[in-house]
Amino acid sequence: MELGLWFSDALDWADALMTRTAARLGRLRPLHLDVYRSYGTPHRFYLKGRLLADRGLTPQTEADSPWRNFQAMYRRFNSREITGAKIKVALPGHTDYLATTDRNGYFTLVLDPPALPTPVDYLWYPVPVRLHQLPRRFRGLQGSVEAVARVLIPPATAEFGVISDLDDTVIVTRATHMLRMLKTVLFRNAYSHEPLAGVAAFYQALQRGQSGRPDNPFFYVSSSPWNLYDVLEEFLRLRGIPLGPLLLRDSLLRGPALPPTQEAPSSLHHGHKLREINQLLDTYPHLPFILLGDSGQHDADIYAEVVRLHPGRIRVIYIRDVGVPARAALVAPVAAALRREHGVELLVVPDFLAAATHATSLGLITATGLAQVAEADRLQTEAARPLSAAGRA
Repeated sequence: MELGLWFSDALDWADALMTRTAARLGRLRPLHLDVYRSYGTPHRFYLKGRLLADRGLTPQTEADSPWRNFQAMYRRFNSREITGAKIKVALPGHTDYLATTDRNGYFTLVLDPPALPTPVDYLWYPVPVRLHQLPRRFRGLQGSVEAVARVLIPPATAEFGVISDLDDTVIVTRATHMLRMLKTVLFRNAYSHEPLAGVAAFYQALQRGQSGRPDNPFFYVSSSPWNLYDVLEEFLRLRGIPLGPLLLRDSLLRGPALPPTQEAPSSLHHGHKLREINQLLDTYPHLPFILLGDSGQHDADIYAEVVRLHPGRIRVIYIRDVGVPARAALVAPVAAALRREHGVELLVVPDFLAAATHATSLGLITATGLAQVAEADRLQTEAARPLSAAGRA
């Protein structure tokens, strides 16, 4: 672990040196302010974003070739971050808030707004963010950079919240096969990535719950790096999957930017997910949650720890079977222990239709919602059948 952290620090130092050199030579692109969808309450907002040189990304399209997608992915990871810049948030009727970008260009802010701004979309509230001051070594760069953050505030009528993994739970990444996963991530974009069968219909049904209104908030906690944020958010939008804050990671070597709120396991994967989920449950102490993941990694173990840390808060856990029997076998004793010790059901499901059927029996979604999931599953199965037949031929 110490060697990994040393290597990470060395990469940061080299990257910062190249950024400063490019700035002095006038070869750095104009600055760009990334702000990520976040969450909060009527009295507290959490904001996160990043200041970096524009990466020259163009809008993703359905016609993009694998080579074009690879070039775009290279630009996402070959970023030039701006360290030590002052970022300002100005809310009407309140003192301005300032944050400083860290060594990787990220900033985090916790705001206590005097009043809610007018929502721009249902449940989403706008917060203006802008660059306030650059450090001296970057003063020659373009400094007029602004963006609007979107903060999710669940309504009082929310029945529950949903926390979902992304890789192989929502989006097909084949995380259990390293080479397949790299090929999928590097050569696809938001249009060419595949959703899991029935995921959009099931998540929409959960969002509507019994009320029929899209009141139930969604949060996506993943070990994917922030560099993929635009791909993942656009993917959710294109596929009709409920939008929500994407709580990602800085890199595979570094831990999360927000401080831990509970004791976390030693694994960075475990630690990141557990910290983020703990903060969500602490932010909404009166809201029960549903947890969704897959058997490909360690979601069942992480979710079991959440149940132990937050007794009475988790309604049910759904773990999608990725088709690797050895991994599914590891989930069985975790499920048995949760049922025996905490009365919480953890179900390993073959698909989202099975999860929706069970969710209907618990009163989490309506019969109409279940019918929509069944129809979506049928259509996707029929669409895949000719391809499968052609492959066998």
